[in-house]
Amino acid sequence: MAVEDWREAGPVSAPLYQLKAEFFKTLGHPVRIRVLELLSEREHAVSEMLTQIDVEPAYLSQQLAVLRRANLVVTRKEGSTVYYSLTSPHVAELLKVARTILTGVLAGQAELLADLRAATSEPNPPGRAPS
Repeated sequence: MAVEDWREAGPVSAPLYQLKAEFFKTLGHPVRIRVLELLSEREHAVSEMLTQIDVEPAYLSQQLAVLRRANLVVTRKEGSTVYYSLTSPHVAELLKVARTILTGVLAGQAELLADLRAATSEPNPPGRAPS
């Protein structure tokens, strides 16, 4: 299928890569990631999240609204308490995969840093005679 033909492929109005980009933009905020991490463990009331995330209540509410609009979280009300949970366990899986990827990246950077430190601490770099 040609790139120009993506509109004819079905009811989705944007190519999948564009939808994925929008999805990752939604995830691209530290408070939203922290909320999703908390909800990966279990359902949380807003008041519980506020004790775990150091932001103003109104700001947390804004970020939760973004996650609701993206259908990543759902709410349940019990009395005056609003509880949030993930819409899918796949969100928790995605966060675990991201952690695995970042662990690998950071390990690679740590190795590079160690190599750089070792190279700068050598009194005579290889191939050079002492001065």
